[in-house]
Amino acid sequence: MSLDCAGAHVATVIVPCFNEAKRLNLVEFESFLSGERTVRIIFVDDGSRDNTLQILKAFKEKMGCGTELIALPINRGKAEAVRAGISYALASNGSKYVGYWDADLATPLRTIIDFAHVLQTHPEIEMVFGARVKLCGRRIERQPLRHYLGRTFATVASVMLRLPIYDTQCGAKLFRVREETVDIFREPFLSPWVFDVEILARYLQSSTPAALEAKIYEYPLEQWTDVAGSKVKPTDFFRALWETLSIRRKYLS
Repeated sequence: MSLDCAGAHVATVIVPCFNEAKRLNLVEFESFLSGERTVRIIFVDDGSRDNTLQILKAFKEKMGCGTELIALPINRGKAEAVRAGISYALASNGSKYVGYWDADLATPLRTIIDFAHVLQTHPEIEMVFGARVKLCGRRIERQPLRHYLGRTFATVASVMLRLPIYDTQCGAKLFRVREETVDIFREPFLSPWVFDVEILARYLQSSTPAALEAKIYEYPLEQWTDVAGSKVKPTDFFRALWETLSIRRKYLS
């Protein structure tokens, strides 16, 4: 389904970037975009203080219509970078699916196609989330401490939301474009860290946990690599718990 610049892409994926100059694997981005014309990547530079923005400008110039670039003047945090990118995508092109992806490519870009296939073949599904499940035959490489803290947080989030969700925080997600999608991303998020949980809480304001569960597909990733240089620290676990409680008070109390 190769499309030119005038055509609508099937999926638009937002890649938030903050001081990623040393971690951006542009070779992988170029390889993926050169072979897959149905996906558009929108990079959002979140007020980087290194030369990330200059690198992205040069890459956009090289790649042409396969990429777009949004530059936020100051650092707003991942939640706002993602929201700004998705709001722009929803307003500016006719993609059937929109989502976001971590800039370090812990989840390989080719997985976007797998997510889109789920949405194409399951019309009842509204969103596909990557799930870092360590199974035989899968390459899920996580630091033990971050894994166990992540599992604890996921359990807390699942209980709070009353959803049997395994992994709320994987940075690979794709949504079917609906009017509801526009509403979910219209307003700034309360939480700059665990906005993934806040997205689900916003859906629950007009849905029941059972109805929302039927719209979510957690995709067990074939590969996920804990890339060096992550800005998430083990101590952020406690901040995440506090923000989760704030989300509960605002949306679910």
